[in-house]
Amino acid sequence: MILYVARHAWAGNFGDPGCSDDTLRELTPDGIERYFRTVDALVEQRGFTPDRLATSPYTRCVQTATIIAERTPKAPEFDKIEALGCGVDLPQLMAWTAEHESAGDLCWVGHNPDVEALVAWLVGSPVGVVSFAKGSVAAVEFAAGPVEKGAGELLWHCTAKSLGV
Repeated sequence: MILYVARHAWAGNFGDPGCSDDTLRELTPDGIERYFRTVDALVEQRGFTPDRLATSPYTRCVQTATIIAERTPKAPEFDKIEALGCGVDLPQLMAWTAEHESAGDLCWVGHNPDVEALVAWLVGSPVGVVSFAKGSVAAVEFAAGPVEKGAGELLWHCTAKSLGV
């Protein structure tokens, strides 16, 4: 099973006019367009095809998950889960993951620095092993069993820039 970990795409800045609530920050029009191209490149260049997604309930993450669902071949369903809000609730996230592992390849959509810490935890490396720019995605494979600490192998990590977007 492959577990993809994605950081939300490019959003407006907290404190900008209309951005006084961090949970409601939206992707910018340019961020949406760039993430369309990023996901298309991930599908074409890396075979990015999640079967099910979990996303932070924050608006920018829900919008990112929606783009993934619309632009990937399997058009996966997604769940908004509090566990992926800022400051991840790992036990709750792992419960969601265990419940959905049989669906196939999964994708978590969240925030930095949480996504960096999650990938480090999954592969058993120090935090900072992967740096997540906005719109980045990492693929972690679990070949020998369930998703758990240190059991994954980092297959790849892509930024929009590394994909030529």
